[in-house]
Amino acid sequence: MIPISRPMIQVPTRGSLMHLTIGNKLYSSWSMRPWLVLHAFAIPFNETVVPLHTPAFDAFQDEARAAGASGTVPLLRDPDAAAKAAPEDAPTLLIWETLAIIEHLAERFPDHAIWPADPAARAHARSIANEMHAGFGALRAACPMNFGKRFAARDRGAAVAADVARIEALWRAARDRFGTPSNAGPFLYGAFTAADAMYAPVVARFDGYSVALSATAQNYVDAVLAQPSVVAWREAGLAESWVVDADEVDEPAVVDYRAARADGATPT
Repeated sequence: MIPISRPMIQVPTRGSLMHLTIGNKLYSSWSMRPWLVLHAFAIPFNETVVPLHTPAFDAFQDEARAAGASGTVPLLRDPDAAAKAAPEDAPTLLIWETLAIIEHLAERFPDHAIWPADPAARAHARSIANEMHAGFGALRAACPMNFGKRFAARDRGAAVAADVARIEALWRAARDRFGTPSNAGPFLYGAFTAADAMYAPVVARFDGYSVALSATAQNYVDAVLAQPSVVAWREAGLAESWVVDADEVDEPAVVDYRAARADGATPT
């Protein structure tokens, strides 16, 4: 179990590592996205996991709001960025909202290809990342991210089907126009970028709810699930013991990965 530090938004000293506060890795899709960027691009950081819907999370929200943040996860604290633009006694810079954190990282570490280098690919990647940030509410509601279980395929309604079709179209367009011609890898724009981090929780949903996909989309799902940072996040989530009832759908699981791990099994 990952320890929960107190206080939740402790202020790092100037020159210390960035600190990312996140929710449960098994369930927290918004937390997963910037964590993947930090991990995949080997940017040093510390993290605190605060379990959702607990008194500890309530305390974190109070502290974050008192400091001017929204009280949601993820929350990034960057002491060095504040030091470059503010007096020594200025408060540590707080960045909340997933895309804001990712954009901050892209600016702080321009030598990392967090977004595609090609301007057209970068514009396209930002467009589909923002569409993910703002849309696909039906899929999110019907299929909450849960790395701990796999569910049987079923009809989840026209709105979910429309979200799935739109996501497949976005992925296909990215691969056809940028990813495949780049010969740089199996991800949307070839190499792994922030766009893939934004869609990684969607990949988890498609896999976990046995969503039928085209061959192109399924190949992309397989590539993301095998990406080392995604594997590391999932393994850490499976090691958690917390259960968030709000993210547990009311249907039987075909596979319960955490139960299988406890029994020493290795289901696929």
